[in-house]
Amino acid sequence: MTSRWPRALNDWPLHRRLGRVSRVSELAVESIGPAMALGEVCSLKVPGGEIEAEVVAIDDERVTLMPYGPCKGLVAGTEVVALGMQPSVTVGPSLLGQVVDAFAKPLDGAVMAQTPDRATLHPAPLNPMARASIDVAVETGIRAIDALLPLGRGQRLGIFAGSGVGKSSLLGMLARQVSADVAVIALIGERGREVGDFLRNQLSPEARARTVVVVATADQPAVVRARAAHTATSIAEHFRDAGRHVMLMMDSITRFAMARRDIDLAAGQPPTARGYTPSVFSAIPALCERCGGLSERGSITALYTVLVEGDDFNEPVADALRATLDGHIVLSRELANEGHFPAIDVLQSISRLDRELLSEEDAGRARALRGLLAAHKRQHDMVDMGLYKAGSNAKLDLALRNWDRITAFLRQGPEERASRDDTRAALAHALEGCP
Repeated sequence: MTSRWPRALNDWPLHRRLGRVSRVSELAVESIGPAMALGEVCSLKVPGGEIEAEVVAIDDERVTLMPYGPCKGLVAGTEVVALGMQPSVTVGPSLLGQVVDAFAKPLDGAVMAQTPDRATLHPAPLNPMARASIDVAVETGIRAIDALLPLGRGQRLGIFAGSGVGKSSLLGMLARQVSADVAVIALIGERGREVGDFLRNQLSPEARARTVVVVATADQPAVVRARAAHTATSIAEHFRDAGRHVMLMMDSITRFAMARRDIDLAAGQPPTARGYTPSVFSAIPALCERCGGLSERGSITALYTVLVEGDDFNEPVADALRATLDGHIVLSRELANEGHFPAIDVLQSISRLDRELLSEEDAGRARALRGLLAAHKRQHDMVDMGLYKAGSNAKLDLALRNWDRITAFLRQGPEERASRDDTRAALAHALEGCP
């Protein structure tokens, strides 16, 4: 009998922090009270149930909330109950093979094994002295990346491209072929149709078994889309802390930035660069810096797709991410239009860790190929118009003689996987005759 008293006292209304909705808009809700911290989760009482919301701004007694669901049924005077918790999700091995939403709940209605482990969505920053060095290359099976833009365990790399240039196809190829213990794929702001297509066409059954897919489609509220990016990162952190080597892929981090912009504008922040708010440019590095390797534990290798607006690679989000990440792969619309897959513009792309990840011999061959590509690009118009005279430029002559082999090396079918030895042999063949 007495065991019911503590529970009853906790549920007693006088022991809860309560407020009342004062204003409802399409995206946000304002309330008078209760006293809550920024980012705290609360509950809004509506007819037939409850809607959870997140605190995005506080002004004296007024609190701005963004609901996780539709605002239908919310009216002035709706009760607001502070839940006294920051956003968190359930984590554990039962997530493997699952497609979950921003709250780590299965989208197919499956019942997962219960786990007591929960992870906060906003952990404390990592101690930089606890980070492990990045000196182990991750084999992707893609010749252009493994030979020219090496990816290291714990590295963060961006795939930059406009719409329809092949970002998702390249990401699916990497998801199938990359060597990692666990893969976490976050589909942020995608069309609902593309989610099913990605799962059916881009992930093999073997890859699916070791993968957690986190989905927040374009029609969901901005606060849910932003939360999904943190949920995926928290799941990856859980497996890293368990000693696993994790591949985190996010498509796309640009839509995370757009969601953050919508949240900040609703919270009253002023727009600055192309409508983006100042907080967006602090949220991006805060999210990306959670990845990497830890000494005596596992690692998170992160790949982020970056959707550049109007093929402008200097737009604010793309510029901020280039400064934050450890390298970038640029996809060219011109190459994509020619049927070149993957449409990687080698001369515009870079891995900042190639010296640590490539041997001297491999690095020398990579520089030689880049030199031939640069020579061909400089004189491309002259060659096309028939104005170039053979023998005028020894490097360009070599590039023209080897051009078919070079393009064959850089092209690769979506289902084709190249081992490291095959990649080295193909690169040596493409450079045949080079000094």
